[in-house]
Amino acid sequence: MARLYGKQRRILVTGGAGFLGSHLCERLLDQEHDVLCVDNLFTGTKRNIQHLLSHPNFEFMRHDVTFPLYVEVDEIYNLACPASPVHYQHDPVQTTKTSVHGAINMLGLAKRIGAKILQASTSEVYGDPAIHPQTEDYWGHVNPIGVRSCYDEGKRCAETLFFDYHRQHRTRIKVARIFNTYGPRMHPDDGRVVSNFVMQALQARPISIYGDGAQTRSFCFVDDLVDGLMRLMDSADEVTGPINLGNPTEFTMMQLAQQVGIAANVQVAIAHRPLPPDDPKQRKPDISKALELLGWKPTINLAEGLAKTVAYFRAIENLNAPEGRTGI
Repeated sequence: MARLYGKQRRILVTGGAGFLGSHLCERLLDQEHDVLCVDNLFTGTKRNIQHLLSHPNFEFMRHDVTFPLYVEVDEIYNLACPASPVHYQHDPVQTTKTSVHGAINMLGLAKRIGAKILQASTSEVYGDPAIHPQTEDYWGHVNPIGVRSCYDEGKRCAETLFFDYHRQHRTRIKVARIFNTYGPRMHPDDGRVVSNFVMQALQARPISIYGDGAQTRSFCFVDDLVDGLMRLMDSADEVTGPINLGNPTEFTMMQLAQQVGIAANVQVAIAHRPLPPDDPKQRKPDISKALELLGWKPTINLAEGLAKTVAYFRAIENLNAPEGRTGI
C-alpha cells in the first residue's frame, strides 16, 4: 500500500485505545508506520484495538501519562484524556492531572529525543463562546471554577505548555482544537450527545433534550477528523497551530434528534431535561486555517456518518443482548 503521509516512522499515540486514538492507530498502520499505543484503559478499552494486537507494526503498552515514559519514537500524538463530561467529571482532579502532567511528560519526552509532538486540544477552550463561529485567535469564555473546568482549563494549560516548550526549547509542536467528533467505537455510556441519542433511539427510550434543544453543535465524523490530525502532523514545522478541526455545518439538538431517528429508522420521542451548568449555547468551527494550511475539510455528511455510527451501536447492542433477546 502506498504511504500517503511520508516515509515510515515510529509513532507514539497516547490514549490510543480510546475512541479517537484507536482510529488514528488504525490509519497510521494503514500507512505502514510502526505504532506504539499507550493507554491506562480508564476510558479506553482493548476491544477498540483487539483487531490490531496481532499486527506486526503495532505494540500496546498500559501506562498512565501522568508518569514519565521513556521510549524512542519519531512522533507523538498526545490524545490521552477523558473527553466526555461523564468521564472527566468522575475524577476531575485526575482529569486536570492528565492534561497538565501528561503534557509536561510528553513534551519532556519530545524534547529529550527530538520528536515532533501533536496535542489533541479541544473546542472546549472556547467555553461558552461570545463570537460565532469560533476562530483560533478567539481567547474564549470559560468558567475557571465550574464543573466542566477540569477539562476546559486542563486543555488550556496544556496549550500554554506546548507553546512555551516551542518558544523556550524549540520543540516541534502541533496543536489541534477538536470539535465534536462521533463515529464507531464511541463508548455507549460516555454521556456525549451523539452516543446518548443513538442509544436512546435504539432502546426505544425518549431522547433527552437539555433545555429547549435550540443549542447547536457541529459534528465531524471520526474518519475526517483523523485525516485532519495526520495532515497537521505532516505539515511544515512553522505550522504549529492551534488549528480548528471540525465540521462547520451546524445543527440544533432537535435537528440532531430527528437525524438520529431517521438513521435508526425509529419514531423518536423527546424528553426535555434541565440545561447542565456551563453548557455552551453554540459551537461551530471556523476552519479557514485548516483549509488554507492543510488542504483539509470534512467530506462525510451527518446522515452518512450517523448511518455508520448507528450500525456500530446496533451491533454491540446485539452482541451484549441476553440469550433469547432479538436485539433492536
